[in-house]
Amino acid sequence: MTISVGDKIPSAKVMLATDAGPDQVDAGEFLGSGKVALFSVPGAFTPTCSAKHLPGFVEKAAEFQAKGVDKIVCMSVNDAFVMDAWGKDQNAGGKVEMLADGNGDFARALGLAMDGKGFGMGERAQRFSIVIEDGMVKHLNVEEPGAFDVSSAEHMLGQL
Repeated sequence: MTISVGDKIPSAKVMLATDAGPDQVDAGEFLGSGKVALFSVPGAFTPTCSAKHLPGFVEKAAEFQAKGVDKIVCMSVNDAFVMDAWGKDQNAGGKVEMLADGNGDFARALGLAMDGKGFGMGERAQRFSIVIEDGMVKHLNVEEPGAFDVSSAEHMLGQL
């Protein structure tokens, strides 16, 4: 079942990419306090994700903060080392936290996993964004396959 507006963010073990290396955290706890802008991409270093999705949040980080967002989090079904390298490549440091859902456990807990085997990607998370306030889903934006619109930084800023 897919998570809905008003639902609590579920618990799942994920890895936070840090300068000191991977740090295992519980997604429900990590995303559970304050106002959080969470967005998910199908894969680090993939074309739309690297050209538009993550850069939009990096560029508009100050606008999110001005609207009361405590943290911006990028999630993907990749390992923490890949997420760390991608964050560095995109100059996300201090603006966007990189969350690795390496096994897809969090994507499945949200009901937002997708089958990317036809593209040689295995199971991944769908492209989506969630505005979270104190652990509860305030806004949920799930993209249609192949689309990039409702999960963008611009769209989320309009919801805040």
